[in-house]
Amino acid sequence: MVEPILLFGIPVDFILFGLTLLGVALFHHHTLQVALTGLAAITLYKLIFTGFKYGTGLTGLALHMQHEAVILANLFLLLMGFALLSRHFEKSRVPDEMPAFLPDDWKGGFVLLVLIAVVSSFLDNIAAALIGGTVARHVFRGKVHIGYLAAIVAASNAGGAGSVVGDTTTTMMWIDGVSPLSVAEAALGAIVAVVIFGIPAAMQQHKLSPIVKNPPKRLEIEWTRLGIVAAILLAAILANVTANLRFPHLLDLIPVIGLAVWVVILLTAPLRRPDWEVMPETFTGTIFLLALVTCASMMPVEKLPLASWQTALGLGFVSAVFDNIPLTALALKQGGYDWGFLAFAVGFGGSMIWFGSSAGVALSNMYPEAKSVGLWLRHGWYIIVAYVIGFFVMLAVLGWRPDADHRKRTDIPPPAAAMAAIAR
Repeated sequence: MVEPILLFGIPVDFILFGLTLLGVALFHHHTLQVALTGLAAITLYKLIFTGFKYGTGLTGLALHMQHEAVILANLFLLLMGFALLSRHFEKSRVPDEMPAFLPDDWKGGFVLLVLIAVVSSFLDNIAAALIGGTVARHVFRGKVHIGYLAAIVAASNAGGAGSVVGDTTTTMMWIDGVSPLSVAEAALGAIVAVVIFGIPAAMQQHKLSPIVKNPPKRLEIEWTRLGIVAAILLAAILANVTANLRFPHLLDLIPVIGLAVWVVILLTAPLRRPDWEVMPETFTGTIFLLALVTCASMMPVEKLPLASWQTALGLGFVSAVFDNIPLTALALKQGGYDWGFLAFAVGFGGSMIWFGSSAGVALSNMYPEAKSVGLWLRHGWYIIVAYVIGFFVMLAVLGWRPDADHRKRTDIPPPAAAMAAIAR
């Protein structure tokens, strides 16, 4: 790859990506068109001038897309599949029953956010956000505040930050030799953050539309649909854990988790028809995210600043507009981080903007009004505050303890199969 061309000291690649993100923020009713235009511009620029990470011209582009194919395919399958899961969950009528189990007034909204965070600690954050959004639609009579939508996304991202099976980035750390106990430290920041953003978000939602306390009478749960939801989620969890423990090399070859989800969806389709009607709108939102992820993957980020708590804090803000998977990969390659801090930063940081995480994009497919950076920041400003305070509480309580060589200093050794994959 040729050295990046600089304009005012900034690589042109970053300028084009920045303009794309600015266009998404300003023209939120045309996000897909803006993202695709930005992707086309960046691709054309790299084809003509600088080439790609793995070569120049069309060959370099093909090699780059081959390298990104599994990540993109997994995101596509999960976003599309979990949209169908959320409809199964909604039609099971469990969301209609939820008000009976949630406290009255604003505390009900807060408890719901806590439950979303807990669920996402062992479940994909996309599924956790969609389930939370489905429940919110029912318990708040369809009137869900944008600030509360932002809080649902933040809760789903916070929950997975301290678990090596709760988020792709933390799973990457585990495979690379980081101790699960080191990652678990992120739970402290996540708990603090959920309290800080959860209370004002719940009060904001209560002011707009109080929780419906009494569910409909003679409500009959659709147990078959609920069983399908459970089967899909169980398949996703088992595929994630099994692949990482026993067959980590497969994760670079096929979209294991996404395929597992779709196998169950198709096998259970004769029992209850999936709501295929949601696919066109979900497809639009999914292609938008994939376009942004592809743009981010083309950026000339070959190294990060020296590892420090300041760098980790900054990466949280960067992950709101930049795919956190390559950021995590670079940090692991560089080493020297306190991995609990990094897990919290890249896991929770994407919540600050609606397209900063796959959970945000998935929920905005369900609630199109959330596709506004201005409204997201205006009504969900407390998420930024929660991130900063959560980070500094971790710094004050735990202190910055960098791991000079995480592949040798682990409290719980990673699986032998994972270590073999690393050696290769």
